[in-house]
Amino acid sequence: MALINESHPEEFILLGFSDQHWLELPLFIILLITYPMALLGNITIILVSMLDLRLHSPMYFFLTNLSFLDMCYTTSIVPQMLFNLGRSKKTISYMGCVIQLYIFHTMGGTECLLLAVMSFDRYVAICRPLHYTLIMNQPTCVLLVSTVWLGGITYAVSEATITLQLPLCGINKLDHVLCEIPVLIKTACGEKEANELTLSVVCIFMLAVPLCLILASYASIGRTILNVKTSEGKKKAFGTCSSHLIVVFLFYGPAISMYLQPPSSITRDQPKFMALFYGVVTPTVNPFIYTLRNKDVKGTLSNLVRSIFISK
Repeated sequence: MALINESHPEEFILLGFSDQHWLELPLFIILLITYPMALLGNITIILVSMLDLRLHSPMYFFLTNLSFLDMCYTTSIVPQMLFNLGRSKKTISYMGCVIQLYIFHTMGGTECLLLAVMSFDRYVAICRPLHYTLIMNQPTCVLLVSTVWLGGITYAVSEATITLQLPLCGINKLDHVLCEIPVLIKTACGEKEANELTLSVVCIFMLAVPLCLILASYASIGRTILNVKTSEGKKKAFGTCSSHLIVVFLFYGPAISMYLQPPSSITRDQPKFMALFYGVVTPTVNPFIYTLRNKDVKGTLSNLVRSIFISK
């Protein structure tokens, strides 16, 4: 282990996949392809939702926020990973690590809560259609999104700040591809059981509780869809909800496997692959899931492309 005299290191060495050099070039190529795809896909959804008046509804308001989150989420880690994969010395400055820690966990915490809000929106739309405009009015939607962002920021600031207070005893090597709370806790020396317990309790509220609300919402939605008499109505309701459910499982699955177990019990390579999944794969595939399974978005995209070519 590299030892230094300062209370905190000037930089961290991110070991990443340094013991598996054969992975670095394929990973570099994959990130070089998926990162622009993630940015392009999420920017497209934001622009489409803003430009088409027919998409000025609560569902697309929440979807716009999700796309913005995903862009910030993947941008907080991928450029640094590409930079490190392209050179032999894989480091991140202490301040860079702190900034990454706050941004990454703010976006992650906010997305956990936002996905729950989006499931509630679908619940009201399908199970309480006559009251939908009354319940999901613009002030309510803005309040819900503001609360979600505030919750994500509060989680990140509190957890990251507590984690950064842990003594590192001169250790400046992180066996990870980025700065993430569970890995920093695992790397720290001294008494850290309180930090592990705090993280587990907080993540129950940030992960388990929203997931239970999502599952409860979709249980009610499922019962309602079964009572729909027309096949066209069932197909439309199922198509609207299936995209969101796929995104939920893609995000929550890896996140739960990382944050709802003590950091000390995390295996060596688990954080690396999980971070790549919910920090790179999910933001990349989300726009395609929503556009490929959504007739409104596909129709708007087709009209926009057609109008661009006609104008030229």
